[in-house]
Amino acid sequence: MRNAAYVMAAGLLFALAACAREERAPVSAPLQVRLGVEVAVSELPAVLAGKRVGLITNHSGRDHAGTSTIDLLHEHPGLELVALYAPEHGIRGEATGHIADEMDEKTGLPIYSLYGEHRKPTPEMLEGVEALVFEAQDVGVRQYTYITTMAMGMQAAAEKGIPFVVLDRPNPIGGVVVEGNLLDPEYSNFAGYYPIASRHGMTIGELARMFNEEFGIGADLTVVAMEGWRREAWFDDTDVPWVKPSPNLPTLEGAIHYPGTVFFEGTNVSEGRGSERPFELIGAPWMSRAAEVADSMNALGLAGVRFEAVEYDIAPGARKYGGEHLQGVRLVVTDRESYRPVTAALLLMDMIRRLHPAEFEWRGGNNPDSPGNYTLDRLIGTDRVRLAIENGTLPALLEEWKADEEKFRAMRKPYLLY
Repeated sequence: MRNAAYVMAAGLLFALAACAREERAPVSAPLQVRLGVEVAVSELPAVLAGKRVGLITNHSGRDHAGTSTIDLLHEHPGLELVALYAPEHGIRGEATGHIADEMDEKTGLPIYSLYGEHRKPTPEMLEGVEALVFEAQDVGVRQYTYITTMAMGMQAAAEKGIPFVVLDRPNPIGGVVVEGNLLDPEYSNFAGYYPIASRHGMTIGELARMFNEEFGIGADLTVVAMEGWRREAWFDDTDVPWVKPSPNLPTLEGAIHYPGTVFFEGTNVSEGRGSERPFELIGAPWMSRAAEVADSMNALGLAGVRFEAVEYDIAPGARKYGGEHLQGVRLVVTDRESYRPVTAALLLMDMIRRLHPAEFEWRGGNNPDSPGNYTLDRLIGTDRVRLAIENGTLPALLEEWKADEEKFRAMRKPYLLY
């Protein structure tokens, strides 16, 4: 059962957080944004001129008209596109597991997998490549693997001594809010590579600048900045067409919740994969007290979000509970400016565990001597969250994270472009 002191502490914590809301000027939508790829195609960076170029991208790399970056660079007279590299989900953004090398049917170019046997371009993959370009749509969260692929691509380019060029794109959940802990370097992994905030509020170009200088990659880096984007802009404040960045993020709404609900991957609670609203629906077949969970969460008075008890079905073949009927909770954004998805989702996780102690389980845990042994620890970059939930001290830990957030705001400041 819930502890009254715990609930009071959580409520006070998030009431204070709501009062500390970041100031931002309103956006007169839509902003006319010129994407980095559009700038580069019309004004080719000197480091690419006449070069044999490799491109790390997927289906999300495209201009306003929907033309893929692959086609734009392949047809550009100022360079020669010679190789493609695919991050997680593959070049078409449809794969859900490890991917293999293949050939691009349209251009005839080799596509090297960076989500299979290799995560970093090998010297053989870069043979004959004189410059490496990156463009893919990030979602503004440390756990999203595209930015790790970018970092490893930068390392490979630095080792080979070739330029690395990032074609910048918007952060879909804005560039103002910073939320969550700094990853403990002991827990560094592909889903969390560098000690940055969980919700970092940076574009891929800004992250590349930080990775290169703060973490010592030392690549010959060029960032082709966007024109017209502002930090306070959400994706739908711009004129850039939405393309789902990965199979289970079909909408901006899901991307807004993702910074927090992604952590349910570390439990036996479904994060909504295989449902009509992935990362908006949280549930399990055993969650018999879903209505009480929703009521208890609403009683905390968290800013910007409402919790609704729901029942829903998971498609056959889904990672968790495929083909089953689930009881659970839907998170509904009521004010995205004040909503803090990381903190809200972790409190929800704690509440589900409190009300279903016999059914709730952590995933992993088979090798207790290894950092990141538990899936949640690997995703969140520390074991402190799991232990705090087990010990009933989560609000105190979330309060501590304010220092991490302030530290990261200062760390990121020299690298911001907008």
